[in-house]
Order: sequence, then C-alpha cells, then structure tokens
Amino acid sequence: MANHFDLTDLQLIVNIGDASSLTRGAEKSHLSLPAASNRVKNLEDHFGTRLFNRNSQGVTLTPSGEAFLRHARLVLRQIDHLRGDIHEYSRGIKGQVRVLANTTAMTEFMPAVLSRYLASHPDVTVELRERLSYLVIKAVSEGSADIGIVAGRPASSELEYLPYRKDRLVLVTAAHHAFADRAEVEFAETMRYEYVGLSEWSAIHAFLIQAADKLGHPFRFRVEVGSFEAVCRMIEAGVGIGVVPELVARRYAQRLKIKIVRLSDEWADRKLQICVRKLDQLPGFARDLVNMLIEDVPPADLQERG
Repeated sequence: MANHFDLTDLQLIVNIGDASSLTRGAEKSHLSLPAASNRVKNLEDHFGTRLFNRNSQGVTLTPSGEAFLRHARLVLRQIDHLRGDIHEYSRGIKGQVRVLANTTAMTEFMPAVLSRYLASHPDVTVELRERLSYLVIKAVSEGSADIGIVAGRPASSELEYLPYRKDRLVLVTAAHHAFADRAEVEFAETMRYEYVGLSEWSAIHAFLIQAADKLGHPFRFRVEVGSFEAVCRMIEAGVGIGVVPELVARRYAQRLKIKIVRLSDEWADRKLQICVRKLDQLPGFARDLVNMLIEDVPPADLQERG
C-alpha cells in the first residue's frame, strides 16, 4: 500500500476525470496503462475508498473522486502560481494564465487586450475559453481557471469580483421586418419568428435557449453560423432575426441593412464582472492581465464599485 502520493498522482486523477477514461488519462499523463492503474489503486487503498466507477464506456468519478479532483486542481494551480512568482527571478520558467469568459468579452474586449498583454509578457501563455457565466464561476472556484469574466455576480459566491464593463443584448432584424420600426420589444414576442445565431459552442447560444426555456417556449435556431458577422448578414438577407451584443450590432449596422431593437427584458442589460479566487494570491503576471483588462475600460463604461 502506498503511504504517500505525489504531483504525478494528482495530475493523473485530473486527466482521467477530464477524459472520463483511464486510458486517455494515462496517455495524457505520459504513463503506461498498467502504471496508471497501479497509481489509482494505490490511492484508493491509501484512502480506503474508490475514486472511480469503471464501466464499459469508461470511468466516472465517485463522490470521493469528485472531492479528490477538486482538491487536486487547487494544488496544481497553486504549483502554477508558485512557478509564476519564481518566474520573475528565472527567465527559464514560463507562466500560463487560464481565462474563461462569456461571448461578448471573448469577441469584443479580449483580442485587443491580449495583443498588448502578450507583447509585454513574451514568456506567458494564455488559455482563453468561452463559457456560460455559471460555469465560469464554478471553474474559478475550483481552481481550474485563474480569471473569469461573467455577467452579474451571485450573492453567495466567495470569489472576489471587480466591476468591468456593461453589456447589452439587442434584437437585430432585417430592414423590412415587422419589428424594424419598434423602439423596444420583449423577448417573448420574438418567439414566433425564425432565429439565426451562433453555433452551439458559443455561450450566447445556450444563454438564449435558457431564456426561452424560462418563458416556457421551445426554442431553436433555424440557422447556426460561426461568427457575428455571418449572423448579421443572414439577418440582412431576411433569413431570420437574432440577439447579439449591442456593440456588435452597431458595428455591422454601419454597413449592413439591419435594424437594432432594444430588448425590454431585465436580463438584456448585463454588467460584466472580473472574478478571481483571491486577487493578491494570483501570480504577478496574472494580476498584470487583470489590471490591463480594467485599464482598457473606456470612461463612459466605468461602473461604480459596490
């Protein structure tokens, strides 16, 4: 029976949990399958509980495994933070910042900031992924992401939040559409029309489906495309209507024959927040990115700190 475990064990459990497969987890950990199986068995013997349930499709985490995975992520992130702090004294170690954000932040705000950040931090890499806000909060809480950008903030969250930007969602229609001359419309009114939207990989896709579900309306996109420009061009052609960030709509309205209609629903007006576990515990290069994000906010978009 093993009487200790190491970082290789921690990373192995994370890799197996992410892949739901012992084989793929072993491969990602650069271990043979027998070696990986033996490490898992030693861990289970050491703690006196099973970490995984095995089945023909792969493996699933037990409650004990979920707890181990959560703590393993935190430990590994702390190791990354240690490397980040030491990086200031040793050019040989590269840092990594993991950022999760919603659709608007991903497409509208992050590109310009990341361009400047990476130029000033040549030894740092950034892993940027798009997620719904509740998944961003979960990932930052568990330590699998360093920085999150979310819409709103839950009252019960133990994370630290920094006010960031305003994000309004609007309805976009063709110039001749029935809603084109309306100043405002409720999302529920739009349900009878065909929708054009981003593919299911986007956070805004799932957000709109959830909004429709809360109204008790079945909702699906008639056409799904890969970019906001494609969404707006489809709308201009009369294929359907769509909901996009106002910044996006106004940019394409300058050269496309589309109309922007305000959504009266409360959820359409969103305040974006930057969230972290503990700002002062982030490595210096990660704090630099947070600072650059905040500095990038235009004066007209500044929010009062609560």
